[in-house]
Amino acid sequence: MIFVGGVAVLVYAVACIWLCIMWNRIRVQSSSKEYILPLDFKLSVIIPVRNEAANIHVLLSDLQVQYLPKKYFEVIVVDDASTDRTAEIVEDFGVKNDLDLKLIKLIDKPVNAPKKRAITEGLAIATGQLIVTTDGDCRVGERWLETYAKTYLETQAHFISGPVTFVDEKNSFHCFQTIEFSSLIGTGACLLEAGYPTMCNGANLAYERKAFEAVGGYSGVDQIASGDDEFLLQKINQFYGGGVYFLKNQTAIVRTQPQESWKAFYQQRIRWGSKWAVNKRVATMIVAVFVFLVNTFTLLILTSTLIDNFQDKLINTILIVKFLPEFLFLSLIIRFLKKNRLIPCIPLVQLFYPMYVLLFGIVSQRKGYEWKGRKLK
Repeated sequence: MIFVGGVAVLVYAVACIWLCIMWNRIRVQSSSKEYILPLDFKLSVIIPVRNEAANIHVLLSDLQVQYLPKKYFEVIVVDDASTDRTAEIVEDFGVKNDLDLKLIKLIDKPVNAPKKRAITEGLAIATGQLIVTTDGDCRVGERWLETYAKTYLETQAHFISGPVTFVDEKNSFHCFQTIEFSSLIGTGACLLEAGYPTMCNGANLAYERKAFEAVGGYSGVDQIASGDDEFLLQKINQFYGGGVYFLKNQTAIVRTQPQESWKAFYQQRIRWGSKWAVNKRVATMIVAVFVFLVNTFTLLILTSTLIDNFQDKLINTILIVKFLPEFLFLSLIIRFLKKNRLIPCIPLVQLFYPMYVLLFGIVSQRKGYEWKGRKLK
């Protein structure tokens, strides 16, 4: 078993080194390059929300001070039957500011994919050719939309995935989430660069309206609660045979809120894992199973080293082969996300991560989870 596991870890290490190479190969989109927007250019920001009274005003304030002139973008907030003051706050903000702000109020009815429903309703009244989505609990920089507009004009991309991280961490639980989440963002970016789009995050992405319509929107995946981001990415890439990009620019980073409790974190990861359980791409499933097996084997090795006081040189070598390339890759992404102070915490997360993968690799196979106070399948 040691030999087989060692080979698997070696392959994993090579994959991490490959990810480092791919990350460095991604071209950084310029923020300083001069640009001229066509007179008919319009960008629509769609924000699906539910019970975001504590956060939505801050996000709207970020959008109010965007460098992109207001005549070039509109903001559409789709309130999914909030039970707090979310809609009232949005309406009040629209009255007091000059943002082109629209509010859609959805009635509360049982649907399998509420976020997809909300985005589709927003698209129904959107007037922009480029659709940008984020979530109600996010923060965006003042050059966020300008960077998207520049990138779209330069690349004519059909789909653009942007970087996401968490707001300033207040405890070790937040730090773990930031480091673990950065691995997903970085891996998704590298796979995009390599031509194998697999992962992105709906808190920060953009796509052409005509591309959304060309692939039939969420048809075919509209009964799956999660996946408003990744399934759309894969559909658009398959339809056009490319034209999808990762926006590697720090001005495009979106910051979202970490989960405050293990229960909320558990439900979120179950929701994310549900996408993998229904993903029909063979390559994606092979990668998921491989990562699960490597981390399971790593957990077994860690357990044995604790028992044997780390005296087995072969086992220690295997651990170094896994952890060092993994650390280098995570460090690259953490630095890009401007979270340098978390780099010393990476080894601790690496030790805990195999248990995390084993747990959620198993429990994500079951159906049903809670999201925004609703029980979804």
